[in-house]
Amino acid sequence: MLTIKCSGCKAKLWKYKKVGPGKVLRCHKARISKRFDVQERDGMLVCPCGREIATDMGRFYKMHADAFTHTGTKDTA
Repeated sequence: MLTIKCSGCKAKLWKYKKVGPGKVLRCHKARISKRFDVQERDGMLVCPCGREIATDMGRFYKMHADAFTHTGTKDTA
């Protein structure tokens, strides 16, 4: 389970079950288990500090690589 955080202010945004060893390029909505203070504005996910984190693409969020960090472990199975 990964904790996705804003790279600017380090605020927790959501908990995500990452499957596979690769980079976090997308976050599928069905795998997000808990949302914190993230806001949705004009098809974008925005941190409370104002940084745009991801774009809503329907079933998943397309992540902006320089806008977030993550901690935790990936499920490699």
